[in-house]
Amino acid sequence: MSGTTERGATERKHSNLSLSLFAALFIFLLALPTRAASVDDQFRSWLQSDLWPEAKAKGISRKTFDEAFIGVKPNLKLPDLVMPGEKPTTPEKQHQAEFGPPGAYFAEKTVRAVTAGGRTRDSANARVLGLIEKRYGVPGEVLLAIWGRETGFGAAKMPYDAFEVLGTKAFMSTRKDFFRTEVLAALEIVERGLAPVNAMKSSWAGALGQPQFMPTSFLKHAVDFDGDGRPDIWNSTPDVLASIANYLVHYGWVRGRGWGTEVIVPAKVSCSLEGPDQGKKIADWVAMGIRRTDNKAFQASELKAEGFLLMPAGRSGPAFIVTPNFYVLKQYNTSDLYALFIGHAADRIARGDATFTASWGPVGDLHRSDIAALQRALEAKGYDVGSADGLPGFKTRRSIGDWQAKNARAATCFPDAALVTALK
Repeated sequence: MSGTTERGATERKHSNLSLSLFAALFIFLLALPTRAASVDDQFRSWLQSDLWPEAKAKGISRKTFDEAFIGVKPNLKLPDLVMPGEKPTTPEKQHQAEFGPPGAYFAEKTVRAVTAGGRTRDSANARVLGLIEKRYGVPGEVLLAIWGRETGFGAAKMPYDAFEVLGTKAFMSTRKDFFRTEVLAALEIVERGLAPVNAMKSSWAGALGQPQFMPTSFLKHAVDFDGDGRPDIWNSTPDVLASIANYLVHYGWVRGRGWGTEVIVPAKVSCSLEGPDQGKKIADWVAMGIRRTDNKAFQASELKAEGFLLMPAGRSGPAFIVTPNFYVLKQYNTSDLYALFIGHAADRIARGDATFTASWGPVGDLHRSDIAALQRALEAKGYDVGSADGLPGFKTRRSIGDWQAKNARAATCFPDAALVTALK
């Protein structure tokens, strides 16, 4: 009897627990749409009481504002959002090309898609590219490389409503101020008749059209090169290419100079000499023993000009002497690897599919949090790493090299797991 009683009590206990769990789950599920509705309501209130007054003060009409946001709700699937009333969180582990193996960024399949497509479009758009280069001084192959890298020469679709993306991010992202400026610029584009509301399609980050311009960049750099009265970076190839050229010129593209060339750096030349703030005349780099991998001499005009050492994988990958134009390419995307990809692809579009002479070593593959910890350790020792953001930029790379040299280690100028452990 006692066993039966105990079993019955246990069964009733489990039954009650199951009912409690079911009730809690039911309540949670009921709360989900309520929470979403609450966010929607807060978003609509923010639009009218916060964003609209500023838009009005900037000359945006009520008609434009209402058309832009009719039916728009916050897209909670976008990245880097912070729910109202909550604090932002940082993922513990992250993987991106800037802190993964650098060589992966230059997968031949990816590079060849841009270069093959670029050569095809070079022939098809030769006249337009010639006119653009004459006006802006930017070689056509550079424009083609950016166009191909950004949107696959326009093949990548822009599936998002720009006002949904920009509005959501201005309301609840980790960079509210940045996206507030951008959504107001997007409204200005429509207000000025530069694009209708239904044409404002973007990426998940709010970048517009085939060149992937943020709205502020559109207003500054978009060009009507086909002469139809408005800059159309969604559909007009001449406008797309000329707008990219205008962007690069704005940031200082030097007519008549390339972006850089691959070189061999002797062991006696420290990898910690890299960076845009440590430039030398190319003749001085040559005097230090640096030479081109193709064994060609630098042109006399180049020898007199300034060049910069670039070693994006430290001693475990190709090295380059780059010109100021390389850093103009970085204005399009702040990654060294992105700018190098564009320069390399442009060379291959113009001269054929020659890969880098040096190979990429098996380095990288660290979590961003690991690199950030390494950067903080270097900062504590007085090194300038730029910022402890988990991205091994040139300041981090050369700080690593300096620390290694001072601690009787071979200077590699790139983070690895053993280095993270040694600096903890």
